[in-house]
Amino acid sequence: MFTDNLNSIYKGEKDMFDMDAIKNSPVAVLGGGNVGKTCAADCVISGKNKDVRIFELPDFYDRTLKSVEKSGITLGGIQKNQYGYKRFGKAYFNMLTSDMAEALDGANLVIVAIPSVAHDVFFEQLVPLLRDGMIIHIIPDNYGSLKLRKKMREMGCDKKVIIGGWSSAPYGTRVEREGGVPTSDMWLVYRAKTLRGAALPSKDQEIFIESSKYLGCFDSITEGDGPVGGDTVMDIGFSNVNPVLHCPGTILGVGVMENFGRIYGGHDPYQYSIYSHAYCPSISEVQYAFFLEEVKLAEAMGVGIAKYPKETFFQRTSILGPEYMGDDCFVPFDQQWETGFKTGPFTIQDRYVTEDVPVGCHLYHELGKKFGVETPVIDSMITLGSVMTGKDFYETGMTLEDLDLAHMTKDQILDYLHNGNYTEK
Repeated sequence: MFTDNLNSIYKGEKDMFDMDAIKNSPVAVLGGGNVGKTCAADCVISGKNKDVRIFELPDFYDRTLKSVEKSGITLGGIQKNQYGYKRFGKAYFNMLTSDMAEALDGANLVIVAIPSVAHDVFFEQLVPLLRDGMIIHIIPDNYGSLKLRKKMREMGCDKKVIIGGWSSAPYGTRVEREGGVPTSDMWLVYRAKTLRGAALPSKDQEIFIESSKYLGCFDSITEGDGPVGGDTVMDIGFSNVNPVLHCPGTILGVGVMENFGRIYGGHDPYQYSIYSHAYCPSISEVQYAFFLEEVKLAEAMGVGIAKYPKETFFQRTSILGPEYMGDDCFVPFDQQWETGFKTGPFTIQDRYVTEDVPVGCHLYHELGKKFGVETPVIDSMITLGSVMTGKDFYETGMTLEDLDLAHMTKDQILDYLHNGNYTEK
C-alpha cells in the first residue's frame, strides 16, 4: 500500500516505516495533562497498545502524574457519540517518567499532547532524541508541526521522521477534582467520530493517517466515520474549532461567567458552561463572522479549511457537534447542552483566552497582514482579550517568524507545506 509513496519520499528507505513494526511499537505520550492522560489510558484499555509510557516535565510531574503511579487512570463520563462508542476502565502504564529519553526508548509512535505554549520547551528535548522511523502525532496541532520542523532545522536534525497534527483531540475530557485536588478519574464529555489531520509535508500524509489506526485513542474515529485528511497542516490550523468558538463565547459571555453562582445560577459557580449559559444568537453572529474571516485567510493563502453552513453556528453545540454527532446535530438555544460535568471556563484567565487568542487569533491577524485580508472581528478578540486579562497579546502572540514562514512567498510556503522544500532566508 505504501511502496510508491515511501519510495518517493525516502528513496527506498521504506523499511523504517514498516506498518507491522509500527503496529507493535511502544507508544510514548508526551504531556501529563487532560488530553495526554486520556489518550494514554485509552490506548491501554483498548488492548491495542501493549507498552504505553507517559512523560511529563520534572517541574510538573508531581502535580500531574505522581498519584497515577499508585492509582492508574480511570476513564468515565457520558462519552457522547453518534454511534454509541464508549470505553470505560482503569489503565496502568509501563512507564511514568520525567525523563523523555526513557519514554522514547524504542517507541516509534509518539503522541505530543500539550498546550501550544509548551511546544518549544518539549521540542527542545524531543529533537535530539528523534530516530529514523518515528511517527509523531501532535494533538491538537496548533501549528506544532511547523514549530517542530523549525526546531529540527535549528538543531541540525535530519532524521527521517513523519510529523503531523490533528485539528482537535479525540474527545472532550476533564480531570475530576475533589476540593480542588485532581483525582485519577477522567471524565469524557464526548468522543469524536471523525477528525481532520495532516502531515508536514503533506506528501507524508498517507502514512501519517494510516498510523492513527494503530493508536487505541483513535478507535472511536477509526471505527466511526474515519479521519479526514487536510491538504496541509495550515488547513489543520484553520480547522481547529477552538479559537472561533472559545474566544467570542468567553470574551462576550464574560458577564454571565463572572456572575454565575453570585447573583444567579444557584450558589455553585462551577456549574457554569459556556455552551449552556453563554452561547446565544448574538454571539453566534460573531462566531460566524469570525469564521468567514478564517475562510478568506485560507483562500488567500491557498490552503484548505473545514467548511460549515451558517445554521450550524446557531445552536448550543455549534460547529463542535458534527465532530461527535454528525452534521445533523442541532441543540436549539432553548435547551441546555448537558455534559454531566463542570466544563467552564470559570475565569477570563482560562486557556480559552490565554491560549486561543495569542495562538489562534494573533496568527490569523499576522496572516491577514501578509496576505492582504482584513480581520476586524478576529482583531477585536485580541484587543478585548488583552484588556480583560491584562496581557498584551499583540506583543506576545504567535507570529509567522515563530513558524519560519514570514520570509517566504505564497508559492514558497505552499511548496514547503506540500513537498517539504524549505526556502532559506
